[in-house]
Amino acid sequence: MPLFTRRAVIGPVAALLVLAACQGSSPSPSSNASGAASSSAVASVAASPVATVPTDQLAFAGKLLICSDIPYPPQEFYDANGDPTGSDIDLGKEIAKRLALTPEIINSFFDTINEAVNAGKCDIVISAENVNKERLAVVDMIPYFEAGQAFVVAKGNPKGIKTELDLCGKKVAAEAGTTEAAYIQGTGDFKGDGLDKKCTTAGKAVISLSLPTKDSDALLALAAGQVDAYFADSPVAGYYTVQQPGQFELSGVTVQVVPEGIVIPFAKKALSAAVLAALKSMAADGTYASILGKYGLKDYGVDESTMKVETTHPAGK
Repeated sequence: MPLFTRRAVIGPVAALLVLAACQGSSPSPSSNASGAASSSAVASVAASPVATVPTDQLAFAGKLLICSDIPYPPQEFYDANGDPTGSDIDLGKEIAKRLALTPEIINSFFDTINEAVNAGKCDIVISAENVNKERLAVVDMIPYFEAGQAFVVAKGNPKGIKTELDLCGKKVAAEAGTTEAAYIQGTGDFKGDGLDKKCTTAGKAVISLSLPTKDSDALLALAAGQVDAYFADSPVAGYYTVQQPGQFELSGVTVQVVPEGIVIPFAKKALSAAVLAALKSMAADGTYASILGKYGLKDYGVDESTMKVETTHPAGK
């Protein structure tokens, strides 16, 4: 997913110290069956909502519970006060405001985040989640962002990773349950293909893939020299290289530019319609572009005409 920058919430301090704080003294996730973790509520609602959500479409009347996997900056992370922030978080809060609902951010593990929304642990998911066939089989999605996937390496690119095949036989870290993991392993939308297959076809060794449950742990593996590259959405990858230019750089390998989507359970059509109305109203009045611009992501926004509810589930049509 493309490149980016973002506002200076986490100044020139070492990114690793920030990440440690995110997982330590700041609200940090604790695993449970649904994948839901810590939460944060913000009381802000609109006087004149653009749409009304029936109470039976919500986990709790008057609230919009938003699942997001934190940290994954610049789209979702904790600020210096330990509060959730980022482009996805701001978009979610603004959607809630325009629906006259109080937003509540629920930190969740990415590999079970759609299970959480389907189980009613949250109402929607906004968490840099790529739109693909596998996900559309279990949830509806509204495209709201576009990005590619990029590899971060140590400063100076000591392993000489300049092409995809240069990754063959190398150690790579990517968060579990992500498109990045599927792309390397040849699973999900890449079934029968993938980077490992490209390696074997070229007569090279497959990639040694590490799959931590939090993206920040994947970056820490690179920082500790445990892996040769960290694979993530390009806005995230670019974020870390800008924040820590003396430690990380982009390899120059970027692949698979695809849309990301807001997730809603396929059975909750009134909620989907309301979220879509709020998002379109934000695009129409410039708020959508303003939020993305605040984090250096304006170039990754989608046109209002592409904002629609994507559904393939038979019961959801």
